[in-house]
Amino acid sequence: MTVKETAAKYADYVVEQRRAFHQIPEVSMEEYETSAKVKEELDKMGVSWRPCGGETGVLATIGGKKPGKCVLLRADMDGLTVKEETGYEFCSKYEGMMHACGHDAHIASLLTAARILKDMEDELAGTVKLAFQPGEEVAKGCKAMIADGALEGVNACYSCHVWATVDAGVYNCQPGPRMASAGMFGITIKGKSGHGSAPHEGIDVAVVASAIVNNLQSIVSREMNPMEPVVVTVGKMEVGTRWNVIAGSGRIEGTTRTFDKEIFVKLPEIITRIATDTAAAYRATVELDFVDLTTPVVNDPDLAEVAAKAAEKIVGGDKVQEFGKITGGEDFCFFMNEVPGVQAFMGVRNPEVGAVYPNHDGHFKMDESALIQSAAIYAQFAVDFLNR
Repeated sequence: MTVKETAAKYADYVVEQRRAFHQIPEVSMEEYETSAKVKEELDKMGVSWRPCGGETGVLATIGGKKPGKCVLLRADMDGLTVKEETGYEFCSKYEGMMHACGHDAHIASLLTAARILKDMEDELAGTVKLAFQPGEEVAKGCKAMIADGALEGVNACYSCHVWATVDAGVYNCQPGPRMASAGMFGITIKGKSGHGSAPHEGIDVAVVASAIVNNLQSIVSREMNPMEPVVVTVGKMEVGTRWNVIAGSGRIEGTTRTFDKEIFVKLPEIITRIATDTAAAYRATVELDFVDLTTPVVNDPDLAEVAAKAAEKIVGGDKVQEFGKITGGEDFCFFMNEVPGVQAFMGVRNPEVGAVYPNHDGHFKMDESALIQSAAIYAQFAVDFLNR
């Protein structure tokens, strides 16, 4: 039987699993109930697994009966601190937590791919590793799995993310940059407090912070090539204690996004220069801190072609389409920085089932008919990579 024919047996299974996981969203790196259910399902299939990545990550293995290469397939498992407003009968059991980014679908799809691959295990020329990864939303889980040896012997890696703005069943896996880096910066500003009626006796951090925010906008408009997408966003600014007191201290926090690894490295240096020099002009001082959450996601051209051809076997060539890059971050980049890999997307948008809201929205829904296709492509990619 082909992968597509084998997958057809599990169309109900993938939906059942998605709905079960949807009810138990958990905080990043604390996906204990989710992890236990994944292990339970793998045991039912007779698929071997081991703990890998923090206290909740799971690494399963299929194949290995014939010599060959090794491919890793990955699904992330964590939920979001989002209040669910879908009205689903199978909505989250935990107040203020929701699978609002589709990770429930990813787990279900990879478990279903495991069933498909287990059925075809004797035909695999090599080994498939299945990484059920914790902590994607905080960019810690992938690094934890790598530290625990998830990539030992691996020649390629693959992941697929459901996407709310793309029609259900439409698949994308293009070569080159696909998702942006995600950096976080903080700027602590120190001035001099004083009475609001005597601004000349203080160093007003409210003014300094405002100037820094404005000057940071020049990075994109005046320091970057207009052909290179770059984002510098200040999302939080806290200054002052009272309406008639000169603010003596404050803090700015924000994020950076880029698809270029060289720009990613340069941005902290540029932000430091602008913040430091702007503050100095007002007689204030600054301290800066940076956290590199993710690097850009850059798809390997050869593997992107393997994925696209695998998808054609499942959804047809007309459903394998191109679309623009995404400025969201994805910690799958850390797997891809170590071995060649690809990040794909499966559309789940369908107004007929109310699936019109973006990922991370409390109303986020999906057309579940796309999930068996996603699962089948996981399996087809592995088969094609190993057997080519």
